[in-house]
Amino acid sequence: MNEPLVFMFSGQGSQYYHMGKELFKENTVFRQSMLEMDAIAARRIGTSIVEEIYHPAKRVSDPFDRILFSHPAIFMVEYSLYKVLEDRGLYPDYVLGSSLGEFTAAAVSGVSDPENVLDSILEQAIVIQNSCEKGKMLAILDKPQLLNDEPQLFGNSELISINYDSHFVISGEEENIKQLTEALKEKQILCQLLPVSYAFHSSLIDPAESGYAEFLRSISIQNPSIPLVSSLTGNRLFKMDKHFFWDAVRKPMRFREAIQYLETRHTCRFIDLGPSGTLAAFVKQLIQGDSANRCCSIMTPFHQELKNLKTVESFRKPERKFTR
Repeated sequence: MNEPLVFMFSGQGSQYYHMGKELFKENTVFRQSMLEMDAIAARRIGTSIVEEIYHPAKRVSDPFDRILFSHPAIFMVEYSLYKVLEDRGLYPDYVLGSSLGEFTAAAVSGVSDPENVLDSILEQAIVIQNSCEKGKMLAILDKPQLLNDEPQLFGNSELISINYDSHFVISGEEENIKQLTEALKEKQILCQLLPVSYAFHSSLIDPAESGYAEFLRSISIQNPSIPLVSSLTGNRLFKMDKHFFWDAVRKPMRFREAIQYLETRHTCRFIDLGPSGTLAAFVKQLIQGDSANRCCSIMTPFHQELKNLKTVESFRKPERKFTR
């Protein structure tokens, strides 16, 4: 396989108000996909996700962290962007998800219909909202060795991801993360709170597991028809377990290992279909050579998606279309 194309999907923390706004206004495929899924979500929760994403009173900088809206919103914009690329003759050789982005990767790879995946996301949001205490996630721009060097700072938090050599993420209770953030700033260590309201990938969301597991028993899944590389395992998944949809947001993320898995086998090209280009930024820190020519994103908070789409079209490989 010559330079396989990898579609990447990010999760909680990458969302913001008005994400994909240019596409929603100007691209018929994107808008139609968004509206179709919005109708499904509205029947379930009685509220339009699209109206929340593009609320005229909201600014991009406002926190978009109500899980009942942000959970489905991330999936909807990512899957709709996938449909845009498909319409333009861009097909993945691999799909790669991280955290909630695993759901989009699963839908694209044929593990389950997008409607069922969206329903699974909504159910997860409802169960977590009803079962769990609020929490926070903190990205720290420093070497993970800091965890060993300053153990007193991190005693009440959990390491959930090492994205590259100088970037890791922790989860914990709101007050503990607040105190840690202040301590790190005093030490002039760069850190950033993610726009989330729960401590995903940590034991703080365990109270939701049994309720969600009951729901998962009712869904229908099959093995991927497009190769799926998971940040849950750090390698390719050939068989799909229903509990995957819980583990994807509960267990630590191994995105770095997933990229290493791909790069030891191929010289890949990567397209980030997430809202913020977060995974593309991580990949550029992880791969060798001319990363700028092998990795790109489309959606950004600066609303350059129409311009970026033109750049991405150079990645087209129409002969690689998969059928299910």
